[in-house]
Amino acid sequence: MGRSRRTIPEELLLLALDPTTGTTAQPQSLDLGLAGAQLVELALAGRIAPDGDRIAVVHPRPTGDPTLDTALELLRRRGSPVRAVHWIGGPRLGLRQTYLAHLERCDMVHAVPGQMCGVLPTTRYQATDSAVSREIRARLDNAIRTGVPPDPRTAALASLAHAVGLGKHLYPGNEGRSSRSRLRDLIRYDPMGGLVAHAVMDVQNGVAVQPRRAPAQAQQARAVGRGMARAGAR
Repeated sequence: MGRSRRTIPEELLLLALDPTTGTTAQPQSLDLGLAGAQLVELALAGRIAPDGDRIAVVHPRPTGDPTLDTALELLRRRGSPVRAVHWIGGPRLGLRQTYLAHLERCDMVHAVPGQMCGVLPTTRYQATDSAVSREIRARLDNAIRTGVPPDPRTAALASLAHAVGLGKHLYPGNEGRSSRSRLRDLIRYDPMGGLVAHAVMDVQNGVAVQPRRAPAQAQQARAVGRGMARAGAR
């Protein structure tokens, strides 16, 4: 894959990085978003493809990016397509720190050691080249402002930014409400990005905890529940 362009996980993390505090916005959901961003990047590289709401490996050849190749190998070992919501909600938390270390190795951020309350050691991260972060943000701003359908990478990045809750970080307050709404609307311009973004939101809403029932099963379950309620009321 080379380093001729940044990957979507890298761009999502740079978007979330606050230049003032050196910390990332939405740290809890950002791990989920990074896992989803890996799927989109692997799809754009032709390594995986959507199969309904599942993800299938179609070309297991490594990309050359170690973080993406780790995810690709884990998907390959599954042996069969996996639901996007189960993959994103799986035990791969800690991706934020993994990618911060990755960006530091690539000289895209640098670590700034410090202390909390004068005692506890902390680490903040600053973008090495602020122009890179401005360029990423400008692509989103342009897509929101003009209404012109963005390229798939920008659409996927916008979808994931919305899914992890970066809208309020990027476009705060009442004045940013319309921009947040348009950011959400960009989800329709990239099918893979949309699939992954919805999976990220499903995981946050607890949908991945229990498989969805088929409509007939759900109707039957509601009927049984009503019957039990009537019996208990007697």
